[in-house]
Amino acid sequence: MNILILGGGGREHSLAWAVMQNPKCDRLFVAPGNAGIAQIAECAALDIENGAAVVNFCDGNAVDFVIVGPEAPLAAGVADRLREAGLTVFGPSAEAARLETSKTFTKEICAAAGVPTADWAHFTDADAAKIHVRAQGAPIVVKADGLAAGKGVVVAETVEAAERAIDEMFAGAFGDAGAEVVIEECMTGEEASFFVLCDGETALPVGTAQDHKRAGEGDTGPNTGGMGAYSPAPVLTEAVARRVMERIIHPTLAEMARRGTPYRGVLYAGLMIEDARPRLVEYNVRFGDPECQVLMMRLGAQALDLMQAAAEGRLEGTRVSWAEDHAMTVVMAARGYPGAYEKGEVIGGLEDCPEDSFNMVFHAGTAERDGRIVAAGGRVLNVTARGATLGEARDRAYAMVDCIDWPGGFCRRDIGWRAL
Repeated sequence: MNILILGGGGREHSLAWAVMQNPKCDRLFVAPGNAGIAQIAECAALDIENGAAVVNFCDGNAVDFVIVGPEAPLAAGVADRLREAGLTVFGPSAEAARLETSKTFTKEICAAAGVPTADWAHFTDADAAKIHVRAQGAPIVVKADGLAAGKGVVVAETVEAAERAIDEMFAGAFGDAGAEVVIEECMTGEEASFFVLCDGETALPVGTAQDHKRAGEGDTGPNTGGMGAYSPAPVLTEAVARRVMERIIHPTLAEMARRGTPYRGVLYAGLMIEDARPRLVEYNVRFGDPECQVLMMRLGAQALDLMQAAAEGRLEGTRVSWAEDHAMTVVMAARGYPGAYEKGEVIGGLEDCPEDSFNMVFHAGTAERDGRIVAAGGRVLNVTARGATLGEARDRAYAMVDCIDWPGGFCRRDIGWRAL
């Protein structure tokens, strides 16, 4: 069949890599793609937030199945338009995607379903928000209510820092996403990511991961979109995973269905786990980035079968075939990220990196110029490897990092340090 993946980052490169391994895939289109994706699929210049344009592309190219990578097209209702046109699509409706696009909505779902999460309050006025912060004290978490590309969260260690965050959000630091804020209790414990596929009724766990948000070694420095990840997450034992399904995932899906907005797609639960008790930090309505890269490295070709089963309502009885392995991805970013950074520097040595089921460099922010790969974003490469142990996966990943010649790039050298 012909398949279209929407998106152009490392997540979409890893999805394309896994999909291409499945013999069901005849032609693979990725819009807009990037320089690495162009080596394995047909890239298309397409406005992926324009539902009519995506439908027209699918009609013109006999596309059978659409996989929506990032959150923005989901928020724009692209999955709805595709379903209305009779296409099979992996991704939730715009209404169901509110689990990510509105933190207030998610908290209301949690309250209705009895899902354990942080105590919270919602504000549309900066002064009222500051009064609440002073009453609660610090540390405290300030979140832009809407989509902020993973950057609208401030863990404030002091009341003054929380007040600054409130002022910045209401002043437009995150655009419309910060027009309303949610202020939460600062939970303690260990963070982990839990991924389930959903078809409106059935939920199937498809993997766990832990990522590193901070730019610096030892989880220090500013928050980023993610500097690396590994899978599986040791803290998510079988017993904890069962609690997540029983107390968080199933109640959420039941409440969504009760409201007439059944959830279809991948649901990514960000968790805080303390003393084997999981609480929900937030939901995302797409695969995480860079968590998707380690999940796809472990899932391989079956990822397409699983996503198709979710899209077609066939998850009941479906099983995931897991190898007893580990995967790690190391993000190589442009110096200065997550602040200002330079674009356009040539990246060498990629041809010396192996490309197989144990080693892959997924492109996140690259372009091709005069036949050479250049940096074109903040997070640029996701150097990803599998191994029988996490230590083996780490050694393979950093061996590839050492092959890459990019003076303007940097990475953390301690990905997975807690688990290791």
